Amino acid sequence: MTDEVFPDSVKDFVFDLHDASRRSFIASEEQALYSGTFREMTAKYFPNVAWPSPAAISSECGGDELFLALYNELTLRHLQSVKRPNVNDRIEGWHAYRELFDLLLKEAPEDGAEVKSANLYLIPEWCFDILHEFLYQFQGFCQFRTTTYCAAAKTADEPEKRSANVSDALELLGQNRDAWAVETVLFYLHRLVAVGTQKNASATYRYLAYFSSVTLSRLECLLGDYKASIDALDVIYDSKAELIAVGEDMKTPEELVHGVFPARLSLAYHSGVSYLMLRRYKDSGAMLGSICLFMQRGFKTGQLRKIPGSEQFNKLFDRMIALLAIISHICPAPILDDSIASIVHDKHANNLSKIEAGEEGYEDLFVFACPKFVNPAVPDYSQALKPGCESTPYGQDAYKLQVKQFMNEMETHATLRKMRSYMTLYTSIGVEKLASFNDMKVEQFESWLTCLKHKMNQLENNNKVGTAMDIHYYVADNIVHVDEAEKVRRFENFFMKQIQNNDDVLRQLEAIKIEL
Repeated sequence: MTDEVFPDSVKDFVFDLHDASRRSFIASEEQALYSGTFREMTAKYFPNVAWPSPAAISSECGGDELFLALYNELTLRHLQSVKRPNVNDRIEGWHAYRELFDLLLKEAPEDGAEVKSANLYLIPEWCFDILHEFLYQFQGFCQFRTTTYCAAAKTADEPEKRSANVSDALELLGQNRDAWAVETVLFYLHRLVAVGTQKNASATYRYLAYFSSVTLSRLECLLGDYKASIDALDVIYDSKAELIAVGEDMKTPEELVHGVFPARLSLAYHSGVSYLMLRRYKDSGAMLGSICLFMQRGFKTGQLRKIPGSEQFNKLFDRMIALLAIISHICPAPILDDSIASIVHDKHANNLSKIEAGEEGYEDLFVFACPKFVNPAVPDYSQALKPGCESTPYGQDAYKLQVKQFMNEMETHATLRKMRSYMTLYTSIGVEKLASFNDMKVEQFESWLTCLKHKMNQLENNNKVGTAMDIHYYVADNIVHVDEAEKVRRFENFFMKQIQNNDDVLRQLEAIKIEL
């Protein structure tokens, strides 16, 4: 289907979407157009081809630059989902996002300026989809860049065996070294957060700000900066943040994010990974455990299947369960709901038994569960053409580096777990005897006693230092005194959990449309 010939219904759709986002600001109409009509028309007219170009439909929106940039991003997102993008597609996507974000930032009000009325309304789902796809394409470009370099380097000694596609891609990458530059990606995300958290920001810019912080957290996690990944979420959990108008409701930033399930899932998964790598095991378990419990109920009721992209939810659920298997094994303190603990045991009992037997098991679980880490550094493409060059550019294998870092930490935990298992059998035991059980000299074992305390002490969400251990111990006169951690029976937890379950069921019932 060419740009010159397309159905009138496409023109009507573009006109109505422009009207809903730039004039009427009726959330329900925009929701129906974005989530329903666009997908229906795509399936009917453009299942495997591109939508009409922005120039072809510009008359339907009066040549509105910002709307045309939004339309371009929406249709390119569809096209890249149905075809394998080549290097030109990836670079075109980069320019499309730059144009869109530049226009959004240009129309944003300056801090402190008086704003008479909003000039743009995008529903929360649309805002998150833009930012989610933006980072997805950045991640894909980083992986494509490394793959292309490696493919060229492998044939450096025999250039005649190099395919034309690899040579062309390498040349284009060299000509566009600034494409998907990480500093520019970070700049746009930080600017959207800053603009959207101003006092005079409209609802749309506030949506963009909070979803940008979720996206920023994901980006920092993929880059291996786990502290920055957690810090990026501060604006969402700010107790002083103003409520946001979402349709007819007023919500906190956290409720806004939780209202778009893919955003909630991204936040929980990447912050859970970051907490794990920061040795904040209880926070990681709480974050991943709560979302897995929510998803378990959603799978049973069928509510999650109604959300676009639901085919990916099962995969991510399995990955988070694998992470919880790791956490529950290295963190003796009980942190999981009984139903989730049962799923963890059913799925990963074999791996955990291997670990107990002294075999490797952590690496298999982490490799399965971790995100696809990226290295944003741009390699010297000319080196890939020189005979004798290394097949992988220096520092590009970010994935293996993060797995190695994780395994270094787990090697320490193998010794600590053995120490703890002996200490749980005694209320007091001599340091020398305990050292002999662990096949260590006393001088060496004393440092391990300190190490166990240090490794299991962690900063918690209340900004206080807590412990992930289920025992307390101290050393006096060469005797290790051991006591179980204080157990306080908290009956209110049971009642609060049942109240929350009841609220979830009521919300699901209210969401069911019954036609009489």
